[in-house]
Amino acid sequence: QAQLEESGGGSVQPGGSLRLSCAVSERTSNTYYDMGWFRQAPGKEREFLAHISAGGGITSYSDSVKGRFTISRDNIKNTVFLQMNSLKPDDTAVYYCAARVLGQYQYWGQGTQVTVSS
Repeated sequence: QAQLEESGGGSVQPGGSLRLSCAVSERTSNTYYDMGWFRQAPGKEREFLAHISAGGGITSYSDSVKGRFTISRDNIKNTVFLQMNSLKPDDTAVYYCAARVLGQYQYWGQGTQVTVSS
């Protein structure tokens, strides 16, 4: 069973950047998961943002963040990152990382708040 912990959230002005981190710990084995980033704004459904394969060679993005956000990972540190550039007020949300097992995101972190405002 994996445990995920996000960090790096905060407040930033429009046009600014943040880098989120997701530390993955696996108690029973040295397993690398396909990973995703999601967000949920108040009153809205959870939204998929980006995905990266276990080896890091395959990535995908939602249209809402493509070209602005970049997902990456460091498997030595078992950490996944989300570099967010050109942030907009609409990017304000709680951001979550998740680990995918057998095609479903089964393990989730507690989330980190990102607020974009002037």
